[in-house]
Parts: sequence; structure tokens; C-alpha cells
Amino acid sequence: MNILQKNRAFFIFLAKFVLSYLVLSCLYWLYLSQYDAAEFEADSMTHFVAKECRDVVNFFGGNASITPHESEASYRFLLTGKRVVRIVEGCNAISVMILFTAFIIAFSTTFKRTALYILVGLIIIHILNIVRIVLICYGVYYYNGYTVLLHDIVFPLFIYGVVFVLWVAWVLKFSGNAKPVTT
Repeated sequence: MNILQKNRAFFIFLAKFVLSYLVLSCLYWLYLSQYDAAEFEADSMTHFVAKECRDVVNFFGGNASITPHESEASYRFLLTGKRVVRIVEGCNAISVMILFTAFIIAFSTTFKRTALYILVGLIIIHILNIVRIVLICYGVYYYNGYTVLLHDIVFPLFIYGVVFVLWVAWVLKFSGNAKPVTT
């Protein structure tokens, strides 16, 4: 028995993951290519995320606003008139969503179950990303000395930790691919 036959399930998983990741990444690249970075035009998903963050802060009694950045494709996020952070394309969590989706597709079962789990997972990731950005904004506003720690370590661990938990839940509970443990 050769290595391909012996590890068939792994190679199928790997092929499905790589293919779906490449297809989704190419589609996202095509989406982004319609925006003119030379004109400092941010994509509509980044604008949507910036608006939602502003709306969440304002809903809870804060005083937030957003303005387009004058020298890059991003939005300035302001709390009580003070510029706090820039919301750039990477803040919209689409790349995280692509990674999540590719993994779920790689472990896919029925179309309905897989599509439903992807939809629910994307909604969870999106909501938690908004919460993450709002918390970063407040963290930077009140604890400016911890900006790097919050942005580069704490909150990436948070969002990728949630994605990891969603992956584990998919494999063990929802995909139907987990094999029962026998003693």
C-alpha cells in the first residue's frame, strides 16, 4: 500500500482546503481590485465594519464617529472627537473568514449542514470582530501605552481562538466525521 492510499483522507482534506482557500482568496482579491487604493478608497466591507463599530459604541452611550482617512484607504475612528485608531482592510476579518470557511469545506459533509455551519460561523466571527475592534478602540483610548499588546497579541489570540473553537466543534460535533472512541 503506497503512501497516497494509506493517507487518502488526509490528502483529500488537504486538497479541499488548499483549493477552497485559493478560490476564496482569489475572489476576495477580485473584490478588492475594484477599489482604487491610489485614490485612498477603502472597500465597502471595511466601511461597513467601521460603521458598525461606530454604531455599537454610540448605542451603548459613547460618542464615536468615523471619517475617511485622507492619505490611505482606511477610516479614522474617533471617540469623543479624538482620533483613536485606523480601521483598514485587514480589520474587516474577511481573511479570517476565508481561513475558517476553507477548513470547514475541507471537512465538509452534506451541503446543507456545511453551508449552515459556515453561515453561523461567519456571523459569529463578524460579531466578535466588531466587539474586538470596539474593545481595541476603548483600550487605545484609555490605555494608549498598551496599544501594541492589545492590537498585536490579545485580540488576535481572541479572534483566532474563537475560530479554533469553531473548527473543533465542527470536527467533533457537527461534521459527522469524528470517529467514536473505542476502548
